[in-house]
Amino acid sequence: MHRGDLGLLAEQGSRQRGDAVGQFVGRDRPFGVGAVAQVGEGHCRLPCRGDPTVGLRGCTNKANIGIPGLQERTMPPASALNWDDLRYALAIAEAGSLTGAARRLGVQHSTVLRRLDALERRLGARLFDRHRQGYAPTEAGELLAAQARRMQPQIDEMTRRIAGRDLQLTGTVRLNTSYIAMLYLLPEPLAAFARAHPGIEVEVAEAMALVDLSRRDADVALRISTQVPQHLVGRQLGTVRFRVYARRGAPGLPRQPLPLADLVDGLPWIGYERDASGTFYQRWMRGHVPPERVRLRVDLFHSMAAMLRTGLGVGALPTFVGAQEPELVAVSNDLAGLATPMWLLTHPDLRRTARIRDFMQHVGEAVAQQLSAQDDAH
Repeated sequence: MHRGDLGLLAEQGSRQRGDAVGQFVGRDRPFGVGAVAQVGEGHCRLPCRGDPTVGLRGCTNKANIGIPGLQERTMPPASALNWDDLRYALAIAEAGSLTGAARRLGVQHSTVLRRLDALERRLGARLFDRHRQGYAPTEAGELLAAQARRMQPQIDEMTRRIAGRDLQLTGTVRLNTSYIAMLYLLPEPLAAFARAHPGIEVEVAEAMALVDLSRRDADVALRISTQVPQHLVGRQLGTVRFRVYARRGAPGLPRQPLPLADLVDGLPWIGYERDASGTFYQRWMRGHVPPERVRLRVDLFHSMAAMLRTGLGVGALPTFVGAQEPELVAVSNDLAGLATPMWLLTHPDLRRTARIRDFMQHVGEAVAQQLSAQDDAH
């Protein structure tokens, strides 16, 4: 961020507050853009004396203006901001809420709020107006977000290229994957990798959608998908197959495989979310199971497994899930329309990084063996 931009932020902060600092800087004694008033120790008679943030607000005791000890204090230079500051502000501006920003950044809601409060205090400017509907950027916030958007591609490219030259088996590997893969496929492979590579820390971020690896939202992604971005590199670990499952021994539910037509015609179903038709399994449900057969809907595979264990009805699950649920029994053969590849992907700039290469080889091979074993078992 240029120094002129930072000065504009400070000027806007004073104008937003309408306090004595804005009046003092703008009229009585022109310190220049970005300057604020601070009272020397021992001169201010207000309770705010000693408050470490007084330099950001300025002293509001007008009687102090012009007295000895009143000192000029300039706003922090542009170097006081780092890329993380801009990244958090941009995430809030684009998501429109702290929760959405936290989801994008892979951190807690409280972390985003704490970082925003600290940034606003440091700049002396309100960056976002808080509304019931969410967070709307002020003029200063728009300026900061626009600067972050301009900087982001260069920062991301530089970070990837530097990381791509790292030949040491140390550092962090950030993995983006689905909730169901983390629950049923990854625990043992990740534990084995951690034991074999004590110098590498793995961070797992679970989400329904693939994050942007170009922006370094993650280093590696393990996804179940029929389509993957062409600019990423990696390999297909195998094919995820689906079957219809029911609670073992549940009254009124089948106990062995039946033709799909029989399952659809006469049984209650647990379906997937009605309106979210973007995923392959949700599209399959819409095309094969009449809405009147659906007794309850969920949006995630592990929620489906939990509901199937109640015996309420039948539903489709990946076979790698069903194989680890002893209370469930497969009541169909493989559903041909649902067979979907599983991919392990990274950005081309990172594929030669030692820790990324070892992670993809070690974890990828372990997951591929699990998928192959499920195929052999069926």
